[in-house]
Amino acid sequence: MTARPLLRPAARAPISDALLGPLLIAPAVLILCAVIVYPLLATAWLSLFAIDTRTMEGGWVGLANFAAMLGPDGRFFGALGVTLVWTAGTLTLQLALGIGIALLLHQPLWFRSLARGLALFPYLVSTVVAVLVWRWLFNDFFGLFNRALIGLDVISRPVDWLGQMPNAMASTIVVGAWKFFPFVVIAVLARLQTIPDSLYEAARLDGAGAWGRFRDVTLPQLADVLGIVILLRAIWDFKEFDLIFLLTGGGPVDATRTLPLVVYQEAFGLNRMGLASAHALGMMVVMTVMFVAYRLLTKART
Repeated sequence: MTARPLLRPAARAPISDALLGPLLIAPAVLILCAVIVYPLLATAWLSLFAIDTRTMEGGWVGLANFAAMLGPDGRFFGALGVTLVWTAGTLTLQLALGIGIALLLHQPLWFRSLARGLALFPYLVSTVVAVLVWRWLFNDFFGLFNRALIGLDVISRPVDWLGQMPNAMASTIVVGAWKFFPFVVIAVLARLQTIPDSLYEAARLDGAGAWGRFRDVTLPQLADVLGIVILLRAIWDFKEFDLIFLLTGGGPVDATRTLPLVVYQEAFGLNRMGLASAHALGMMVVMTVMFVAYRLLTKART
């Protein structure tokens, strides 16, 4: 019997580096196109039509939706002002609370591990649950805030926290800051743990007090991470929808009606999908301008 030679499998041609790179990033590009590029192009296309949301049928109107949005009867600029007030207010409180609590949790406290876990609690709570709790706290007759203030003789009658201005905006800002400040705590605390102790020792030898060490050592070391935190939180706060919608619904009247709420109401309340798409594009343009300006400003300082 003669032995047959073993058959070797044919060698595969190696994939060139020029082809391997596009193949590896192709899934990410496809997902990016599916969740970002296509919705953006579809929104731009819908903004040129007067479309009824229920039937998704309508006629071509060109730039008429943008003219109506920016016209004297449009709600864009009013909602933009409300959105900027909400974003600036809640972001300022988030930074103040986040930095302060991060500095406190960075100290050698005996309950530090427990406190760090509790500091994350608001961020982990569902927005629906958080808003329900806060609405009970703000309740005119049964709310804890009114009862405490009346008991301390600070006020003589219950305050309408969510039904009149400026209480509604201030209350919304407070709830937003409470809900999202743990993100600032996490980022700042992580950076604080990497600052060398030698910098603080050198500052002490130079006679710097607690405020001097914070101003000359801590803040410069936190500059980079704070820049990222401000950018991310500003984006997320600017487009915040569910917390404001559940807390005030945009009221009283239009006092807390931000741009995301206007887009929702135009699309699903008034069934004007074309006008809602125009508002969404206007919102995107404003965000782009804001963050390009922020980027140029931070780049000029470095």
